[in-house]
Amino acid sequence: MPLIALGLNHLTAPVSLREQVAFDEDAAAGALLDLSRQDGVEEAMILSTCNRTELYVGVAAGAEDIPQAWLGHHHRLTPGKLDEFLYRHDEQDAVRHMFRVATGLDSMVLGEPQILGQVKSAYQQARGAQTLKAPLDRLMQHTFAVAKRVRTDTRIGAHTVSVAFTAVRLAEQVFADLKQACVLLIGAGDTIELTARHLAEKQVHRLIVANRTLESAQELAGHHGGYAIALTDLGQHLAEADIVISSTAARQPIVTRTMVEQAMANRRRKPMFMVDIAVPRDIEADVGELSDVYLYGIDDLRQVIDDNLRSRAAAAREAEAIIDLQVDRYMAWRRALNLKNPALDMRVHAEIYRDEVLGKARAMIAHGKSPDEALAFLANTLTNKLLHHPSARLREAALSGDLDLLHAAGRLYGLDREADEDA
Repeated sequence: MPLIALGLNHLTAPVSLREQVAFDEDAAAGALLDLSRQDGVEEAMILSTCNRTELYVGVAAGAEDIPQAWLGHHHRLTPGKLDEFLYRHDEQDAVRHMFRVATGLDSMVLGEPQILGQVKSAYQQARGAQTLKAPLDRLMQHTFAVAKRVRTDTRIGAHTVSVAFTAVRLAEQVFADLKQACVLLIGAGDTIELTARHLAEKQVHRLIVANRTLESAQELAGHHGGYAIALTDLGQHLAEADIVISSTAARQPIVTRTMVEQAMANRRRKPMFMVDIAVPRDIEADVGELSDVYLYGIDDLRQVIDDNLRSRAAAAREAEAIIDLQVDRYMAWRRALNLKNPALDMRVHAEIYRDEVLGKARAMIAHGKSPDEALAFLANTLTNKLLHHPSARLREAALSGDLDLLHAAGRLYGLDREADEDA
């Protein structure tokens, strides 16, 4: 069963396309079941984050193109639209890609830790949907062990770097002293929560949290000394914000050009810095055309992120070495699945011989033979049947001088230990 990793990410596709193929949590559950029901698809998992959408699929031989066809069809895209942006990894390359993704080596922010949690969530979703079989399930267990080892044995996570951290650092470059700034956070998920922590460390002057569920906004704001508003009240408070950082799972923009135009008029053209780290985007793209508005998307964070790459380069090389070794180990396990197990075959043949000879022994008793005669027949015949082929092969080995086979037979039957004990 070939293993395929298929997807697109921040390196291969623009955000405008990434948002078209992104799956929110609710959509991913249904999509996963639909994918698993495609002809030739044996097992499946979907990983969808702000920077990537990937399918991990075990397929029957000859069905390798099904996942790509399904992805485009599911999102109702023009046939072929995704072709130049997709990457596909097969077998051990797919395993290596999974390991690199989970350890943050394939992330926009090298070594960022959040991706591992997202991989675990994708795994739990696939387990809950029962779309995993032994090979992919084992791969994920191996992946988590590899990620733990990379974190433990290298300094890949020595410096605090994440998309959230990068957004705050970029804001800090624009506003030299965040202690004087009012920051509006839109959303209440993991990325926004991490952003709020970084802002609290910078002792931001004022913090506003807006979310569709007011209770979630209140909980997050309460932890960091801010105050919460409902998303429906966003337009009333937008003018207060010097900095806006948004990351929600909304399918349509939350902040429109009209809203920002009104806010800027109320601010009397005082500059506003905005960072949209959501995919699909939360802030309409043409907001960036407004005077005194500085809008950065997730792809714009790359320059700030690149400054941190050098400090992690050596750790990344160490991590790659660990991954190479673990890829080999997983693939060895996977190859073993396809090998016939001689121990099982021996037992099947032995049981067939046993049942055959036992039936004859019972027939002997039924026809008047004594139990002793039947038992003697059973013992002698079964011994001869079980040893006939091994004995013939060993005689041939002795005549041909095949010492490897003779030594292997000694180990197999424990005769080498008996010889050692006699000595």
